Amino acid sequence: MTQYELLADCLRRLNAGGLEYMVTGSMASNFWGMPRSTHDVDLVVRLDAAAVPVVIEAFHEGFFLQPDAVRSALRPPFQFNAIDERSPFKVDFWVLRDDAFERNMFSRRRRVEVRGQPAWMAAPEDVILHKLRWNQQTPSERQLSDAAGIVAVQGQTLDRDYMTHWAAQLGVSDTLNDLLTGKIKPKNT
Repeated sequence: MTQYELLADCLRRLNAGGLEYMVTGSMASNFWGMPRSTHDVDLVVRLDAAAVPVVIEAFHEGFFLQPDAVRSALRPPFQFNAIDERSPFKVDFWVLRDDAFERNMFSRRRRVEVRGQPAWMAAPEDVILHKLRWNQQTPSERQLSDAAGIVAVQGQTLDRDYMTHWAAQLGVSDTLNDLLTGKIKPKNT
């Protein structure tokens, strides 16, 4: 199973369960930018007590998923994972938190198609900002390269005013400027 087959399988399960979600992380940056290998799928889910058994049921077959971890995700650190038993990949689930940027990001997600499955994908501007936010917390050339890859592919279609506004809120304005002026470039692999 490839990472894209795994993503399509996850989308099918989430959609069938009627769960609210969005694809983020490297799979979202691959969709909008320059693809690279990854060993996980990152998903943000709207999770409340009623959705917990739906998630457990949706991912019980073919995944190692600890039900207690899903229930515990309703409180910090607001995340759990499912390990695919058919591949070396895992799925990281991040619970939508009460954070202004994350709520806004979730409201801007876009309906797309991935391997024949309808999907809710984080918007390219939000993926860039999210990568810059992660880089601020844990500096990583990979985060910056992913963001630069989205800028390289999406170019002038990006809403720069939107990104500038949120970059100021998130404290990443200088890094965004470096991205938009080409000082930070995608890694050539």
